Amino acid sequence: MREYTEGLWAKFKETVWQPITKYTTKTSALFISMFTLFIGAILSMHFFNTNNILSSISFHNSQKYPKHLMNCTAYGPTRACPSNYSYTPFNPKLDRDHSLSPTCPEYFRWIYEDLKPWAYTGISREMVERAETMGLANFRLVILNGRVPDLDLMFNCGDPPVVLSKKFSGPNATSPPPVFNYCKDETTLDIVFPDWSFWGWPEINIKPWVGLLKDLKEGNKRKRWIKREPYAYWKGNPSVSPNRQDLFKCRASKTQDWNARLYAQDWDHEVKNGYKQSNLAHQCTNRFKIYIEGAAWSVSHKYILSCDSMTLLVKPRYYDFFARGLIPRHHYWPIRNDDKCRSIKSAVDWGNSHEKDAQEIGKRGSKFIQEELKMEYVYDFMLHILNEYAKLLQYKPTIPPKATELCLEAMSCPANGLAKKFMLQSMVVSPATTSPCTISPPYSPSSLYSLFQRKANITNEVELLEKMYWQSQDKQKP
Repeated sequence: MREYTEGLWAKFKETVWQPITKYTTKTSALFISMFTLFIGAILSMHFFNTNNILSSISFHNSQKYPKHLMNCTAYGPTRACPSNYSYTPFNPKLDRDHSLSPTCPEYFRWIYEDLKPWAYTGISREMVERAETMGLANFRLVILNGRVPDLDLMFNCGDPPVVLSKKFSGPNATSPPPVFNYCKDETTLDIVFPDWSFWGWPEINIKPWVGLLKDLKEGNKRKRWIKREPYAYWKGNPSVSPNRQDLFKCRASKTQDWNARLYAQDWDHEVKNGYKQSNLAHQCTNRFKIYIEGAAWSVSHKYILSCDSMTLLVKPRYYDFFARGLIPRHHYWPIRNDDKCRSIKSAVDWGNSHEKDAQEIGKRGSKFIQEELKMEYVYDFMLHILNEYAKLLQYKPTIPPKATELCLEAMSCPANGLAKKFMLQSMVVSPATTSPCTISPPYSPSSLYSLFQRKANITNEVELLEKMYWQSQDKQKP
């Protein structure tokens, strides 16, 4: 039930702390900034050095959210979690009436696909711990006797996925280690999970998702679509990938205008000047917005889609947990990755000559974000994927040696500044009163093939329109 998700989530928030590093002796040289998001704790870690590091953490006897909120006075001197919490152990038989539960968004069905590599073998302790020996995980999370099923899992906090399919194929191949991550691609087996930014990103002043989603909705009202600039807008850091650097070749020049307005984000300047030029709710000023990946997937995906502008989505390699629920030319307009400038120009010209259609695509993309990616569904997704994962465990999890117990105080008391502010803003202080959404059955092979074929056919149709556009442009040349 969602009360298990949100009730336990209230016990964990973002923090800056020094985790136990049982696999290195140089812990004093390592500072790790974590944004915890999970049923028990998902950590977004920013490392100065991550070589041979695996943090082993556990939560024993997960508690209800304490009435006193948090006791930093008691926690400060001892650095020990309070022992007076009350809790109710997880009981899967205690569930509410699901007759009124909404059906989960379509992208929830990919949970089964991501866990399919272990559907027939189950998950053994050896499989989980192999992620450590192979250097694929940044931390281990164990939850015992709590308000969610017992869990033992590994998580990677880097941008690219890490479990390569080719290493676990062939007649003598071992089963892949299950590793949770923020994204994957067609060549990897990582288990996709929501990223830290839903609970805020203090370093660049991006607020938690609940408040930001409201701001974005209000930002859409600032300027009607028809009154917006008739160009494609992108602002971000181009230095993180050659792909984005290639996009900057599409900047307007004296001899060629590709209908793109591209801006490099100077985060150092923004930090010093109070983030005056990086307010996401103030960037819904163009009819079209570009999404392009960085080092891997980008958290900007949801922000760009939410603007009512028709999203021009440069063909991605990676996908996060919700991206597979998007349909080309319904939620976004596909852009070629190997010919970005011409593809963007033709898309913008098409949209400006088909204003009603372009506006509808933008609205459907924004509606998807507002209605199918609201925070309740993020929590429901977390609950469902962890429940399905727990069903595959073939052993009783135990607390690893030297593990650190986590509690609300451990995560929140050391925090300060924006990290603490966002932590408190996103804090869940009571259980939900409704049941979680009901997830649809797994895709059949034929239905999955039909979905892939549908998306491919639509993309091919768009590329044909683009080809016809450029043929007509060539004929008009003197």
